[in-house]
Amino acid sequence: MRFSKKNLLSLAGAILIYFLVYWLQAAGVISAFQEINLMMVGINIILAVSLNLIVGFTGQLALGHAGFMAVGAYVSAILTTNLGQPFPVAILAGACTAAVAGIIIGLPTLRLRGDYLAIATLGFGEIIRGAANNINYIGGAAGMIGIPQLTNWTWLYLMMVLTILVIVNFLNSTHGRACVAIRENEIAAETMGINTTYYKVLAFAMGAFFAGIAGALYAHYFYLIQPATFTFFRSFDILVMVVFGGLGSITGSIIAAAAITIINAALQDLAVLRMVIYAVLLIVIMVFRPQGLMGTREFTLDRWVPKRGEASGSAGN
Repeated sequence: MRFSKKNLLSLAGAILIYFLVYWLQAAGVISAFQEINLMMVGINIILAVSLNLIVGFTGQLALGHAGFMAVGAYVSAILTTNLGQPFPVAILAGACTAAVAGIIIGLPTLRLRGDYLAIATLGFGEIIRGAANNINYIGGAAGMIGIPQLTNWTWLYLMMVLTILVIVNFLNSTHGRACVAIRENEIAAETMGINTTYYKVLAFAMGAFFAGIAGALYAHYFYLIQPATFTFFRSFDILVMVVFGGLGSITGSIIAAAAITIINAALQDLAVLRMVIYAVLLIVIMVFRPQGLMGTREFTLDRWVPKRGEASGSAGN
């Protein structure tokens, strides 16, 4: 990515946002409730952006993202709580383990397409949750308690920015254009010499890696993780964010993750109706704006992400 005026402005804006929130926290302006939701916004942005790489840019309908988040959460929690390892090591180990899990599940299942792939990845997420329920070393159904609270605004913001930068630059590369070409027309991509299985597994592994980071941050902020936290409904929440923001838009994922997290906080007293509201929200989006809030566009960053229809030709050259 070139150091253009636009990039320098983006960097300045990112630094400004960090120090603004840091100052508000230090001054006590942000309440405990607001801080929790701020942390959840950051974690959900990481999850939504990483899932969008798989679903929106590569075109693979995956419903097991909560499983990768669980892997990252449990592995990192074991390292810090039981083995006394430093937090950066725990984050990296959790993310790498989640990526390996993504490769393991990806190699046999990514030859599937559409609904069959969705069912396979959903099954993977349930296997992870079922295994966590029955392993006493990690607390079984009761979960792990007493995880040190090591996640703060600095760690969260650093990981969130890193996730966005890595995925945006990946999408700008020939590898990213190959993924978009697969989304547009997998048969045509294969005809042009693109190894579709390799790129689908690569996207799956990258998405799982960052989901593992999100899981590690989550575990080390809330002290407690349980298998019940990582159900299918968690994967569905993340998918709603991706669809709401726009399949193939990083900006859309960021906006949708923040908006839905805030809506969740506002509707916390109506927990029973939350999924009904999600369903109505999806129906409204599909009827009035099926491409999502942003479609495939990026807010003032159009040239960072390949446009629909341009990717196939670029990947084939």
